[in-house]
Amino acid sequence: MCIMAILYQTARDAPILLAANREERFARPSLPPKIQSGSPRVICGVDREAGGTWLGVNQYGTVATVMNRRKTLVPAEPRSRGLLCRELLNFRRAEDAAQYAADQLATGSYSGANYVCLDAEYAAVVYGGDRIEVVQLQPGLHTLSSTGELNDPNDPRQGFVRRSLTLHRLDSSVLFLAVASRTFSRQHEISGGRGMVLTGTEYGTVSSSLLSLPKRLQQAILQHAPGPPSEIPYEDLSALLRQVLSTERSRQRAKAQRKEAAQKKAEEELVDQDDVDEVESDSASPPDDAAEEASKATAKAAPKKKKKTPRAATKTAHKPADEVRKKPSKIRKKK
Repeated sequence: MCIMAILYQTARDAPILLAANREERFARPSLPPKIQSGSPRVICGVDREAGGTWLGVNQYGTVATVMNRRKTLVPAEPRSRGLLCRELLNFRRAEDAAQYAADQLATGSYSGANYVCLDAEYAAVVYGGDRIEVVQLQPGLHTLSSTGELNDPNDPRQGFVRRSLTLHRLDSSVLFLAVASRTFSRQHEISGGRGMVLTGTEYGTVSSSLLSLPKRLQQAILQHAPGPPSEIPYEDLSALLRQVLSTERSRQRAKAQRKEAAQKKAEEELVDQDDVDEVESDSASPPDDAAEEASKATAKAAPKKKKKTPRAATKTAHKPADEVRKKPSKIRKKK
């Protein structure tokens, strides 16, 4: 990726708008953007030589791009810059991706590069030349190329892009994409340094991409020209982009449904437990007034049992033995 324009958090319907031309050796093979396997889901082009990418979007709406940059000290066997760009698409947040890029570039394992990491809340350029620096993007229009830094006033190609885009009021994604497609399809004029498309025998513009990530993801747009856009028209890959972005929405919806089902189950179990507690409480509580009256009525209707009285003790038992002996005995006379 060698020339780029970003309209960040300015258009009313899309926080991220991007247009970029990739410039590379014509002999280096690559594949156009498609949905890649693995998780998170990603749509990106593939460099068939090293396996990396130059631009991609993941299911979280995080964008990562890379372009070459001049560097004085280059390692003998540098790691592919495109592989690092592909790794940045594993992050949910652009801020984390930018920090990871800076940490990796600090190892000295890469040739010079600029990385751009964006999402709806954060955007930054990571310089990976003779110094490592993370520059956060503020809302507005930004330009970047492989020959200069962000919004470089001394870069004629960046100046041309800025003049072309600011001739219009870029307050919507439709207007930005329309103007950007014309600007990035214009052939480069060697004499005046104007235009975006580079032509040559060995090196030049090999593809172009237009991207819109709006607030309503079903309106996301990705257009890709698999060659110089001045000669090959843009193809609409928006359906693939929306499919990738819907992965996160579907995951969030399924998560919300599981949470709702768990709450409903917990509430049902709580109601069932309350019913059990109420039954147990009723069985252990004292009878109410009606039950008490019924109990009294039953008690009255029941036959009364006679009380047992002790037998009268014999007189002899209570008289002293002497008295019994003193009593004269009666002798019957015979007639």
